[in-house]
Amino acid sequence: MFTNAGTSSFTQFLSRVAPELLPGRRPLPPGMAADLAPHATTIVAITAEGGVVMAGDRRATMGNLIAQRDIEKVHPADAYSLVGIAGTAGIGIELMRLFQVELEHYEKIEGAMLSLDGKANRLAAMIRGNLGAAMQGLAVIPLFAGFDLAAPDPARAGRIFSFDVTGGPYEETGYDAIGSGSIFARSALKKRFRPGLSIADATRLAVEALYDAADDDTATGGPDLTRRIYPVVMTATAEGTHRLTAEETAALAESVVAGRMENPGG
Repeated sequence: MFTNAGTSSFTQFLSRVAPELLPGRRPLPPGMAADLAPHATTIVAITAEGGVVMAGDRRATMGNLIAQRDIEKVHPADAYSLVGIAGTAGIGIELMRLFQVELEHYEKIEGAMLSLDGKANRLAAMIRGNLGAAMQGLAVIPLFAGFDLAAPDPARAGRIFSFDVTGGPYEETGYDAIGSGSIFARSALKKRFRPGLSIADATRLAVEALYDAADDDTATGGPDLTRRIYPVVMTATAEGTHRLTAEETAALAESVVAGRMENPGG
């Protein structure tokens, strides 16, 4: 079976060969398990001129405790797309890695890259497979964004997809946010977003939205200037995915914090 996969979907192949390795196929004890594992929040995504920006804070919580201060929730899904996770951190990271393998497996079997809509649908199916665990409190909700190589206008090729716990995919216009701080991040984006933002302006807006989320949501971590822990900021453009360096993110975060010191309430 390993020498003849027979399908371009790695998750379908795994469901035949070793179904117990899939996150949603593992048996769980009865009852809720939401407080047994760290939870990750908050992710924002913004479309910009010629691409899309995604950023995530670095905090994971377990109840009222900070489980990890420097978790990374935003990753490249493939050469032209990004995925961020919110919810049960361990399952989310595993689901994200499985999604990366899913896309790479498809390319190797078919000799071509999935369309952006196809990638979103594959991710939706994987979320749907985790529904049983989600009903017991181990939910994972990703945010998916990327550069659409088939878009007629490359300047407007950045697209964002959100999902619900049952795997329903929804394309968002302009921006979106997920996680416990999403209501505050989305409110900040609603006031500041405008079509045609440059990549540089969108990256700053993403960091500002995360700052606003951290200001009102205890589960969201703001820039930690003492430990030098800053948000993960990535872009997807015609040139591919790119992660801002630690120096670039530090300068951006410190600039946002300095601006807020002049007007703490705004």
